[in-house]
Amino acid sequence: MITYPILKPGAVLGVTASSLGADEAHRDVFDEAVERMRQRGYRVTLGETVYKYDKARSAPGRERGTEYNQMMQDEDIDLIIPPWGGELLIEMLEFIDFDRIRPKWVMGFSDISLLLLAITLRTGIATAHGPSLGDLRGLKTDETTAMWQKVLSTPPGGSIVQQSSLMHEGTGEPSAEVSSYLFGQNTLTLWKTVSGQDVSLKGRLLGGCIDVIRHIIGTPYGDVQHFSSQFAGGEPIIWYLENCELNTADLRRSLVHMKYAGWFDNCSGILFGRSGGNQPVLGYTAEDVYRDLAEELQLPVLYDLDFGHVPPQMTLVNGAYAEVEVINGRGTVKQYFYE
Repeated sequence: MITYPILKPGAVLGVTASSLGADEAHRDVFDEAVERMRQRGYRVTLGETVYKYDKARSAPGRERGTEYNQMMQDEDIDLIIPPWGGELLIEMLEFIDFDRIRPKWVMGFSDISLLLLAITLRTGIATAHGPSLGDLRGLKTDETTAMWQKVLSTPPGGSIVQQSSLMHEGTGEPSAEVSSYLFGQNTLTLWKTVSGQDVSLKGRLLGGCIDVIRHIIGTPYGDVQHFSSQFAGGEPIIWYLENCELNTADLRRSLVHMKYAGWFDNCSGILFGRSGGNQPVLGYTAEDVYRDLAEELQLPVLYDLDFGHVPPQMTLVNGAYAEVEVINGRGTVKQYFYE
């Protein structure tokens, strides 16, 4: 049984730096993001870690875990969100009190996706792979990114539809409104399939940034089989994965590791977000990786979707039942918040 939090108007956002904090060079950027959210009607509570920065993390793992636990237990905080991602969130997992996690939203991506996946696998509480606070500081927010509010406000038992973006940040010419939006929208969005054909698939969403979630395979934080039997009723899994920095050989090794660990057992399909990584190795491209995976698993594989490090991105909910469809390069994700 999956438990879904709900975001209500005037919610309190608890900001804690579970990975990187704001150093002096980025303090103004972070403060701008906080002020923007207050202008939009949210109340914001800042943890002590947000202005800390020490060698690739905001603070030691115990300190980050303790602050996260405090925000989770604070009844006034409705959504826990990081300033942005980072590198070493994994250090704090052992300090999280999973037995006392409340049904409140936790949202973010990149390094934060490791925390999100661990929470949902361990507790059955839905978590949101979506923008971090720093991604919401623009004067205007594009339609795809802005859907985070509607997704998190969907009541248990309800459903929410998101459409693929029309344009994404890429190598095209800047748009006339680039100064109004945080992210440029200058390259045509096309969702692709390995088969080259239209695809429709259904299942429970699980995923995140493969760079980091691969490191909980075989640990108490990465028990996918337990999640499937205990919380998902044996329904098939749709994996959504995105690559930040891995070259194609490392991406391939990571996917094979997931397969050996049984993470792709009872899987109905795999989604890959757009990536600025995927550096080819000896002529081995990302498309080759996707093709190899589709052939050996005999599953549909979709790629260049709207999530991850190349914005904009949808908000995908770990644990939600989803219907994903790609027709002529356009995509739809419908998420159902049922148990």
